[in-house]
This record gives sequence, structure tokens and C-alpha cells, in this order.
Amino acid sequence: MNEVLVISLLVISIFTLLGCGVWVGLTLAGTAWIGMEIFSSRPAGDAMAVTIWGAASSWTLTALPLFLWMGEILFRTRLSEDLFKGLAPWLNRLPGRLLHTNVIGCAIFAAVSGSSAATVATVGKMTIPELKRRGYPEDKVLGTLSGAGTLGLLIPPSIIMIVYGVAADVSIARLFIAGIVPGIVLAALFMGYIAWWAWRNPDKVPAADQSMTLGQKLYQARHLIPVLLLIAAVLGSIYMGIATATEAAAIGVVGALLLSLTQGSLTIESFKQSLTGATRLYCMIALILAGAQFLTLAMGYIGLPRTLAEWIGGLGLSQFWLIMALMVFFIVLGCFLDGISIVVLTMGVLLPTVQAAGIDLIWFGIFVVFVVEMAQITPPVGFNLFVLSGMTGRELPYIARASLPMFALMIVAVLLLYIVPGIATWLPQHMRM
Repeated sequence: MNEVLVISLLVISIFTLLGCGVWVGLTLAGTAWIGMEIFSSRPAGDAMAVTIWGAASSWTLTALPLFLWMGEILFRTRLSEDLFKGLAPWLNRLPGRLLHTNVIGCAIFAAVSGSSAATVATVGKMTIPELKRRGYPEDKVLGTLSGAGTLGLLIPPSIIMIVYGVAADVSIARLFIAGIVPGIVLAALFMGYIAWWAWRNPDKVPAADQSMTLGQKLYQARHLIPVLLLIAAVLGSIYMGIATATEAAAIGVVGALLLSLTQGSLTIESFKQSLTGATRLYCMIALILAGAQFLTLAMGYIGLPRTLAEWIGGLGLSQFWLIMALMVFFIVLGCFLDGISIVVLTMGVLLPTVQAAGIDLIWFGIFVVFVVEMAQITPPVGFNLFVLSGMTGRELPYIARASLPMFALMIVAVLLLYIVPGIATWLPQHMRM
């Protein structure tokens, strides 16, 4: 059997179906069916039924709809407004001043959301009009927001990490822990760039607000207390070994409902909207996961993972060049597919190769999240670009150009992650689970 012919047929099938507007999950399942019918003796119908049932009944996956629901509930609270009120007084003296609210606000909201698009939309609703009103350059406002919004994928709880954990059969709790330091490093790189840009362009940064006393700053910081308590409840329960990722997600839902209730934003209508939004999003993700599991099984019967692993191994690539090749591969794929589709579509093929190269799967999970983050701000299918375009009316190319410095910083972060792998692996290795 000619493996190049098989791969070509499957790739053509995927992009043909996607080009015809077929849903991603059905595209993956349809491609798997074609592959098994043509290149395998195993009955495709029986295999599909068993695989989809196994994917749908995975207990590990139950954390996903709960985290999605928590994010939907918080999306309808005054959280973003409170974040701005609590952070702004502390940033006036930093180079770049209130532009840092985009990064810090996204980092904080990412710790209770898990979704990049929800992070951008929630934080952007407050910071975009406020920063533009104060005279900050629009391209820097949108660029830093689109880049910082990707922290929603890296800082736990992260939907992408849950999906990767299921696909790679690794501990989701350890993945969450592994994402903390890399998330802080990436946020620090973003803030460092803002400070450097402000130092180079002092005339483009508006004057500082009236200074506050320490007491006044601390009084304004009270607005951060609810969200910090929720973060402590969700992540603290995981890191202290009190709860699994699924149980922590349930704690997050209860905390989000209580926060919404105390703010007065919890109504019958908002409750229904949050539940409906989370259900729709989870059904989309679950269909993609089921289709990807079937495609993974089909490729296993056809023998593609083993063949691909042998081919890449035969190239004699060092670990570094393998990582660089995979980074380019994921970035190109991110121009056409969303992050979840990228993870579930590629892991079945790539994981044997990655394991053969001696790469730690927890570290590789963080690497995958980094490169999927890049896909969030690369046209034509950059979700963060779409969100900001819808919010501001600006064209995608304008927002993509404004996001280029953030994209470059993500590449720097990947190189740092490779040079110092302990950034991702030290904490989960030393945390008692």
C-alpha cells in the first residue's frame, strides 16, 4: 500500500468536506469512514459505533462542560468592569500605563474562564472603550488584547488542556499545574513588550491619572476580591489534592453562580442563556472529539501513525528540529482550523512520534497549547481576530498586523520553553497530587 496515496486521499477528503461547509466533527468521521472502507478490512460501522460511544462516555471529559458553563456564567457578570477598577490604580506609573490592564485582566480572567474567545470578549468589553477614550493608540489596544487573550488557553483551567489530556491520556490536573509558570512567563513577555514600546514612543502614551495614596489603591483593589476567591477555590482545590479537575469544575460553577447572584446579574433568563450557550459549545466540541477518535482509530488500522513515526525517525531530525518542524506544522494548520480541531485531529498521529523522540507528554501538552495560541491570532481562522473584528468593526488584516508583535513573542516563548523545559515540568514534578 502506498502511504503517500493514503495520506493524500485523507487530506483531500478533509479539506473537500470542510470546503463544502460540513461540520468539523462530521468531516473527521466521514474521512475515517472513507479510509477504513478503502484501506482496511475492519467493518467501519462497528468501529464507528464503539469509538463514538467510548468518546462520549469518557468520565475525564465531564470537566469540560462544567468549565464551559462557568465561563458562560461569568461572561454575564460585572467581572470585567470590576477587574478594570481594581487594576487601573496600580498601573499608572508603569511604562505603558493602562495598556497593561489588557494583559493582567486577561491573565486573571483566564484563570476562571478557560476560553480564549471568552477572555478577549469579556475583558475587551471594558478595556477597549476605556483605553480609546483615554487616548491610547487603537492598534496597540487591539494588538495587546488579542495576544493576551490567548492566555485563556494556557492559564488553567484550560479547555484545550482538557481536550489534550483526554487525547494523550495524561493527567489533566498535572497539565493545569504545568501551565501556571509558562502562563506567567508569556504574560511577562507581553508586559515587557508594552513597557519597551512605551519607552520608545513616550509621545503616544497618555499622561498618568491623578495619583492615589496606598490606602485609596487598596480600597479600589477590593473589586478584585470575588474573582480571586473563585480562582483560589477552583485551582486551590486541585493543587491541594482536595478535588479532581471535574470536581473543581463543579466548584467553579457553584462559585460563579454565587458571584453572579451577589452581583445581581443572576436571573432566570441569564441562567437559561448561560446553560444554553455552554450546551451548544460543548456539543460542538464533543462532536469534534468523537469524529477525531474515530479518525484516530481508522489511521491506526491503516497503519499511518507507525508509518509516519518511522518516516520522521528516518529523517534523523534532532529533538530541536522536530519541535521546530511541528511548530511550523501547527501554525500552518492553525490558518485553517480552530484550536480544538487541531489538537484532536493531530494527536493520534503525532503522539507515537513524540514519545519515540523521548519528549515528555506533559511538556508537549504545554508546547501544543502555545502553538494553538498562535493559531488564535493568525488569519484567516483566528478566533480572537474574529471576536475583536465583531466588537470594533475593524477589518481582520488590521487586527492581524497589530497582533504581529504578540505572535513573535509567542515564538520566543516556545524557544524559552525548549531551552528551559523546567518552566513547564518542574512544578508538576514537585507538586503532591
